[in-house]
Amino acid sequence: MSEERRFVVEEVDSAPVPPRAHVDDAETPGEKLERKRDYLEGFLAASSADAAAGEPGGDLYEAVIEALKEIFDPEIPVNIYDLGLIYGVEVSDEGAVEVTMTLTTPHCPVAESMPGEVEMRVSAVPGVRDAEVNLVWDPPWDPSNMSDEAKLELGML
Repeated sequence: MSEERRFVVEEVDSAPVPPRAHVDDAETPGEKLERKRDYLEGFLAASSADAAAGEPGGDLYEAVIEALKEIFDPEIPVNIYDLGLIYGVEVSDEGAVEVTMTLTTPHCPVAESMPGEVEMRVSAVPGVRDAEVNLVWDPPWDPSNMSDEAKLELGML
């Protein structure tokens, strides 16, 4: 009562060579980060329905965070928020925003320009009256401050 199975084998002289990857086809670091973000998009987009505009989950607060995520470290292909350079964001009811941040090192080449860029980008968010950036060195930045997304992007996970 055994059932006989037969396999058909096809012999070929050659097969087409699969296409090779080209440097022109490579993703930029920003494109790669966007692709990796897609899988969390729905989860991250969910916000608390009862959060005030200036509180975490509120519209203005989240808009400020999104603005910070558009600023990339010039030496590392990760935005400054996921890199862990932003220590705090406070938004008042009047739309005044205070950002507390650091840099990877005091000798960072953008030590003079980065706080100004952060202030400019946050000030441009609709609903922000004014922005102030406080650059601090204590506690010093360290790689454990990075988000899992940043660590994944840099091959640390």
